[in-house]
Amino acid sequence: MNILDLDHSLTAQAPVARRLDSGQATRLDLLDLGPKLRLWTTERNYRRFAERLRQRPRPAAGKPEIFFVGSGDYHHLTPAFLADLPEPVSLIHFDNHPDWVHLAPRRHCGSWVNRALKLPNIRRIITLGPCSEDLDTPQLRGGNLGALRRGDLQLFPWQHAPSRVWGRIGDGAGHQQQANHLHWRNLADEHWPDFLERLIQNLPTEAIWITIDKDVLASEDAATNWDQGGMRLTHLLDALRALATRKRVLGIDVCGEFAKPAFSNAFKRWEAKSDQPPPERWSEADLLRNSATNEALITLFEELFP
Repeated sequence: MNILDLDHSLTAQAPVARRLDSGQATRLDLLDLGPKLRLWTTERNYRRFAERLRQRPRPAAGKPEIFFVGSGDYHHLTPAFLADLPEPVSLIHFDNHPDWVHLAPRRHCGSWVNRALKLPNIRRIITLGPCSEDLDTPQLRGGNLGALRRGDLQLFPWQHAPSRVWGRIGDGAGHQQQANHLHWRNLADEHWPDFLERLIQNLPTEAIWITIDKDVLASEDAATNWDQGGMRLTHLLDALRALATRKRVLGIDVCGEFAKPAFSNAFKRWEAKSDQPPPERWSEADLLRNSATNEALITLFEELFP
């Protein structure tokens, strides 16, 4: 298990510190790059990160790679984990946001899905859990509805009203178009075990990669830098168990810690202040939820991948 120390958000948490002390996890010191990578980054700094990432220890044959990454402001680093996969995979993406906008910089935490879709071994991305306003009028917000139309991307909100669109998008696994609205198949209305069964049956590959932004979780289970979704931790754990039981997991990356704002330039500070809820909304007691949730995730990973 790799702990990418980009923002100090992980190493003080008891479940992480305990695994680091015992040698069950490895810390990669990336604090010098953290502010440069946060929210978005240049190609140069992204390449610097990818070069440092190549120095990590590799897991034993047959075991998945597991990364804990820190704040969700770093979700655009996920394509670096996917760059040299040995075979085609389906990417299972848990998130309160679709991360699919065309209007952001290419290496941005809100646009990384578009980069992942272009990787040679990504057969399909399935995004589970968004509740955010990104889906209100997705075309006006730069959403990649073309990928949705082609079926390269499937999106299942946790709970969202129909989305206003212009033109023909068509029906998909997670939505139906009625006139100028996409009516979503909301996961909150689904019988979760039955949904997971159908999801797994319809995956186009035997191998999968799982990427988790903990802002997909309700505020009872996580406290992040972004707005929280509605999925409960029990739903996430059940999904991980079902996926790992039925499919071959090549890797998992987890972001969505809370990290105090620390950015490399004024524009990033302005963007974070404009787009993110105020960090003062969380108390120290609230932030302890992240440690408890990470303990549950790590314990499950240790059970599933001994």
